[in-house]
Amino acid sequence: MTELKGEKRSSKTSSKSLQTSAEEYEFGGPVGVSLMMLGFPCLMYYFWFSLNYHQGKLFYPASLEDVLPFFNRLNQYFWDSAAPTTFGFAVYSIYAVLSAFLTAILPGPRIEGLPIPSEGGKTLWYTCNGVTYLYSLIPFSFALHYFNIFRLTEIIDHFGEIMTAAIVWGFVVTFTTYFLTVTFGKPHRLSGSFIYDVFMGATLNPRLGPLDLKMWAEIRVPWVVLFYISVSCAVKQYELNGYVSSTQAFMVVAHFLYVNACQKGEECIPTTWDIFYEKWGFMLIFWNLAGVPFTYCISSIYLYKMGPVQWSTTYTVFCYVLLLAAYYAWDTTNSQKNKFRMQMRGNYLPRWTFPQLPWSVLKNPRYIKTEQGGCLLTDGWYRYARKFHYTADLFMALSWGLITGFTSFLPYFYLSFFIVVLVHRVTRDNERCAKKYGKDWEKYVKTVPHIFIPYVF
Repeated sequence: MTELKGEKRSSKTSSKSLQTSAEEYEFGGPVGVSLMMLGFPCLMYYFWFSLNYHQGKLFYPASLEDVLPFFNRLNQYFWDSAAPTTFGFAVYSIYAVLSAFLTAILPGPRIEGLPIPSEGGKTLWYTCNGVTYLYSLIPFSFALHYFNIFRLTEIIDHFGEIMTAAIVWGFVVTFTTYFLTVTFGKPHRLSGSFIYDVFMGATLNPRLGPLDLKMWAEIRVPWVVLFYISVSCAVKQYELNGYVSSTQAFMVVAHFLYVNACQKGEECIPTTWDIFYEKWGFMLIFWNLAGVPFTYCISSIYLYKMGPVQWSTTYTVFCYVLLLAAYYAWDTTNSQKNKFRMQMRGNYLPRWTFPQLPWSVLKNPRYIKTEQGGCLLTDGWYRYARKFHYTADLFMALSWGLITGFTSFLPYFYLSFFIVVLVHRVTRDNERCAKKYGKDWEKYVKTVPHIFIPYVF
């Protein structure tokens, strides 16, 4: 790892690093992040038990006398459907290692990242081979299914076991990375609180040879695994019923659009906030390796568990139109923003990956040049709202819930959680940009006054 190499630091040096690199607490500080590190896995298991044993309904003790039996039931649910198994660890581990290996060796265009202030303005290079990876993986996986080497239905049949493996991976990678960085590497912006720094991370750009671990975890694992969970549900439904319902197919389409967008626009990822600024700790590691694929799949599993769910043609078409319209806005908004950044840096790379949508690249866009040296885009979708890409993302999340109907809250968890996450992220972003750009940020806010919804909010 680039940041995990080097001489072992003395305690005196480490103490000085803590003092000069300290950052303010977020997420409720050590107490808040401790609760999240314990709560996220518990919530994932609770959702799985709700889907597997309670038809997607929220369940809880019927009375005070039922509290102990309730936890006994949870314990039994775990051992019946989510206990660690060799098969579960093998499936997840083989995919994780294979994806990392292919990401490191497959060809693709190379993109230069943003200058890293903590590294004296140094830039890193990223090989963007996501399209090659995804379109090699899909036929390969279906060949494994066809020849009964690995049936795609095994994913949903062993969902709990595989999820447990992902959770273990999340914790092991988190703590391993933290201790290696603090012991041998270059810790960044540490707070002095052990648990808080484990959650936020100590390393900024961890690498294993040519493999950028942060990019791998963000692009190759969560969305690909999520897509295959939806595919597994659809294939299982076909084997049981002889057809795939329009609602189950909806989730396959939705998750394919998402994973495909991440791979086809991978050259835009190095300039995003997660790669450029966020450290690689539990927050990113666990959520990418376990949280995203095994919670954002709730709608797919709910539809499978409830049997073939069909709505009226009008309602189904409405859901598909909402999904596709939101996807178009989300894809083009992200493209406009990230390709504008690349244009400003002179490393814009035209690509013809599928699908290339109209209005993805702005010609001669309007922007505000800041005294700090950055550029704030005020054109395209961003003339209407500063976070329009989040708005489009939320409408996609809404469509994932609507396609399931209104009999359970669980398919709407993703939307609800996403709203909380985005409000928090926007608050952080506004505070930091106000400090960074000063009067230029005030001018930008006056030019583009709305955050999410044009002319409304």
